Amino acid sequence: MKAVAISAFRATPEVMDLPKPGLRPGTLLVRVSAAGMNPFDWKMIDGILDGHMPHQFPMIIGVDGAGVVEAVGEGVTRFKTGDRIYGQFIHSPIGEGAYAEYAIVPEKAAITHAPSSISLATAAAVPTSGMTALQLLEHAGLQKGQTLLIIGATGGVGSFAVQMAAAAGLKVIATAGSTTAAEHIRGLGATAVIDYKKAPVPAQIQSAYSNGIDGLIDLMSDQEGFNANSALVKEGGVAFTTAFVADDDVLKARRLKGGNFETKSTPASLDDLTALIEAGKLKVPVETTISLEDVAAALAKSRTGRARGKTVIKIADA
Repeated sequence: MKAVAISAFRATPEVMDLPKPGLRPGTLLVRVSAAGMNPFDWKMIDGILDGHMPHQFPMIIGVDGAGVVEAVGEGVTRFKTGDRIYGQFIHSPIGEGAYAEYAIVPEKAAITHAPSSISLATAAAVPTSGMTALQLLEHAGLQKGQTLLIIGATGGVGSFAVQMAAAAGLKVIATAGSTTAAEHIRGLGATAVIDYKKAPVPAQIQSAYSNGIDGLIDLMSDQEGFNANSALVKEGGVAFTTAFVADDDVLKARRLKGGNFETKSTPASLDDLTALIEAGKLKVPVETTISLEDVAAALAKSRTGRARGKTVIKIADA
């Protein structure tokens, strides 16, 4: 089968011809229709899980995937052959990822039945970004009418978060770097858009919201930037970062909740996303569709941190 893999940590991803994975007890063999690209994919290439989980090489990369169950292993009860599924395919050993024509996935992984109202290629863009946005807002606990600043709103997580926050009645302030991006994010429900290229975001927020904001979701900033952005939040508010740059002591001194945020991936969260999609309440922000041969270049672009929406790798028709 064709798969995108690396031969060693930090190597350039290549399309390789590798053996089709064998079924094991408690697993599914999935014919992959599409994989969704996330920054965590290139972080895995760099070895972020080295020493935490076993790896195998050639290491097939890719966390998010969607496809059709081709076979089920002994003991599997949640799924059957022919089921359309999506979710996070990551498991131990690292190296049996979603960027492949076939993948083996444990039944206990964060996977579930795919939404019927969208294609599998679109569904592949949902899992990691969608669950992260969903859980960020759940933990933020903001109420209707409160203000939420989202830094990095045009990316995958941000695009989902804007929609969910707007649907919950929050006043969403989103950052964008162009007129086109601003129009796109307004279309997803943002109340106001800040052009981060015109002037520093904190200065623009202080000018427009002199009494402060109620919450911050920062998907991009370094520690200095996060500290500056979190200083905009009212006492008793909430400030989260997915970049793991928060200093708990600084937040505590400002009497803010939040801090470094890590997604807890579960089938239940995926089912919640499925329900939103099926009800027409959540648009999946697929920006680019590529092939396996385009992966190396797309991952290089992802490393710049300026990708808009979601990139999907289409692998098979379904």
